[in-house]
Amino acid sequence: MKIKKAVITAAGPTQQHLPLQTLVSPNGTTKTVVAFILDEIFASGIESAAIVIAPGTEQAFSSAVANHLDKVIFIEQAAPKGYGHAILCARDFTGDDPFLVMMGDHLYLSFAKESCVRQLLNFASQANGPVSAVQPTHESKLPFYGTVAASPVGGTQGLYDVSHIIEKPTPTIAEQELIVPGLRSGSYLCFFGIHVLTAPVMEYLDQAFTEKADLPLTPSLAAAAKSEKYLACEIEGLRFNIEESYGLLRAQLGMALSGEGRDEVMGYMIELIAATRS
Repeated sequence: MKIKKAVITAAGPTQQHLPLQTLVSPNGTTKTVVAFILDEIFASGIESAAIVIAPGTEQAFSSAVANHLDKVIFIEQAAPKGYGHAILCARDFTGDDPFLVMMGDHLYLSFAKESCVRQLLNFASQANGPVSAVQPTHESKLPFYGTVAASPVGGTQGLYDVSHIIEKPTPTIAEQELIVPGLRSGSYLCFFGIHVLTAPVMEYLDQAFTEKADLPLTPSLAAAAKSEKYLACEIEGLRFNIEESYGLLRAQLGMALSGEGRDEVMGYMIELIAATRS
C-alpha cells in the first residue's frame, strides 16, 4: 500500500492543549508538539494530514503547525465521543485510501536510522490491510494498552500476523489469550500508538457508533483482525505519552539526550541530582 494521508487526533479534553506545548528538538530548535509530529509525518513521505480538533481551537492549532499549514486540514469533533469517533470524523478526508493514525499527545524517538513512522510505513508498503506498530511490553503495563495475539511472519524479523486484540487486558486474560511465540515470559505485544488503517476499519467504526456512548478504536481493530489480513510490526524506538505525569519532561529529556547537547544535559542532571538529594 502507498500511504499518502495521515490523521492526528487532538480533540480530547487534554489533547486540546498538550499538542500546543513547546519542546526543544535534538538540534536545538524550539517547536510545538504538533509540529514535531507533522515533521515526522511529512519527512516520511505522507502528503497531507487531517488534525481532528475540538471546536474553537483551530486558530491555536493553525499557529502551532509551523510551516506545514498548506498540507493540513482541520476537522472538528463536535463533542469528545472517544478515540474511535475522533478517527471516524476524518472519514470524508480518508475516503477509500489507507491512512496513518497518530495521537496528538504522543511523541516518538527512534533508535534506528529511520523514524518510527517511517519504520511502520516500510512494513505497510508491503501489506494490503491494517498494520499496527507494537512493542514487547511487561505485563505490569497491560492496563494501559491494547494488546494483540499474533504469530511471527516467517522470513521477516519483527513482523506478526494478528489474530486477536484486547483493550487493556488483565494479566490472567493475557496469559490465556495473548501469548506470542518467541516473547519472553511475562511480555506481550502492546500497541505503540501508531497505526496504518484501511477503509474497512472506518466501516466498523461507523457500524459501532452510537450517540449514547464513547466509541473506542480497539473493537473495530479486533473486527478487522477477524475479517482481513492484519499485521503488527515491532518498532525500534521510544514513545512519550505527554499526558502522563512528567510526560512532557520525559519527552524533553529524550530529545535532549539524543542530540548534540547530550554531555551538557547529562552534566546538568548530575548536578541537579546532587543538589536536591535529601
